[in-house]
Amino acid sequence: MRNKPLRVAVIARAVRSLHGQGGLERSVHDLVRHLAARDVDVTLITPPPDGRHRASTTDPFASPRITLRQVPYATFPFANRRGTTIVDRSTAYPLFGWRAGRLALALARAGKIDIVHAFGAAGLGYALGRRQGDPPLVVNPQGLEEFGASAEALPRLKRWGYAPLRAAVRATSRRADAIIATDRALEPVVTRHLRPAAGQMVTIPNGIDLVEVSGLAGAAEGLLLRHTYGIGAGETVLLSVGRLEQNKGFDVMARALGQAARPGGPLSAYGWRWVLAGAGPYRSVIQSVVQATHLEAHVIFAGRVSDADLHAWYEAATVFVHPTRYEGSSLVTLEAMAHRRPIIATRAGGLPDKVRPNINGWLVEPGSVSALTEALGAAAAARSSLVGLGAASRRIVEEEFSWAVLVDRQIALYNDLLGRA
Repeated sequence: MRNKPLRVAVIARAVRSLHGQGGLERSVHDLVRHLAARDVDVTLITPPPDGRHRASTTDPFASPRITLRQVPYATFPFANRRGTTIVDRSTAYPLFGWRAGRLALALARAGKIDIVHAFGAAGLGYALGRRQGDPPLVVNPQGLEEFGASAEALPRLKRWGYAPLRAAVRATSRRADAIIATDRALEPVVTRHLRPAAGQMVTIPNGIDLVEVSGLAGAAEGLLLRHTYGIGAGETVLLSVGRLEQNKGFDVMARALGQAARPGGPLSAYGWRWVLAGAGPYRSVIQSVVQATHLEAHVIFAGRVSDADLHAWYEAATVFVHPTRYEGSSLVTLEAMAHRRPIIATRAGGLPDKVRPNINGWLVEPGSVSALTEALGAAAAARSSLVGLGAASRRIVEEEFSWAVLVDRQIALYNDLLGRA
């Protein structure tokens, strides 16, 4: 048994409050804060704050248990947004991983950390430089988008563009003591692309902070949003959230709604709205599909919204719909479930671990307009059952995806690796 606090170095190219609001950023943010709340000393190695994203003057890592170490992230001139382009992810990201990993290695050799927990290729320098006796390495590759995740295959240009990043992730993972799959449904994906040795892969989901979620919005905020947008009390609100990119499948949703709303279709007898929260380069494509299907009066493009407004939309929603073509863990789905909403989602990434047919929602095949249309009709016909489905969503999150539960599993993994060492 340890008689001193556990010391963990967490390495990530981005973290919420400093660099953005994506799934990776939020997972790192929550892991660090919940480890510190369990009296773990955390050294967070990440790039300097991005002024475009940091909106609060409150330091989210103001804890004596958290030390912030910044490593420059040299975005290439032709990669116009850090971490969001293929060029950037395959050039600047591995370079950051080398530098950040070498800093972790120096801290390890100085006896200042017990475990290194790296996200994706962020621990590349540590993995390539470690020797026998150095602290154990845990790698969390997240959604494996650079490999195509749960999609059949990446388009040829993407496959070539991501080759350097795939090599960096594989090199980091090969030298890890543990590789985390973020959902049971992603275990085959991790196995196929990273080929873990026996006992190397462990499944620990990404989670959410239920206390934080519950404090952001309640029923009153949801009703206020409905009133602001002129949505009637009896209208069905279908909510989708995500960056407006081709892989998120929002164009599939628009086509499915076009079919469902036709005369005689499953939505034709109901008042309904589709709210799409998010921004991105695919918005014009989605808008063109909405216009072609004559749904403009039913669709609200909410754009990029604050955390408070996003959670108010969860409360305003009747059903959450995630029509993604491929996915990692999907924290937005967990957030909707925490707000007691039934879910329509695709069988992509880790979604089948969260959405259970006939228990808390419906699962459909990615990219299938007809299957999504059928699910929308089933949800419309099940109005009397939606409250029970939503309650099941909340129960699943509380038991399996709350950070109050997951942080103990992370610490158990660290202690197990240290025990083996």
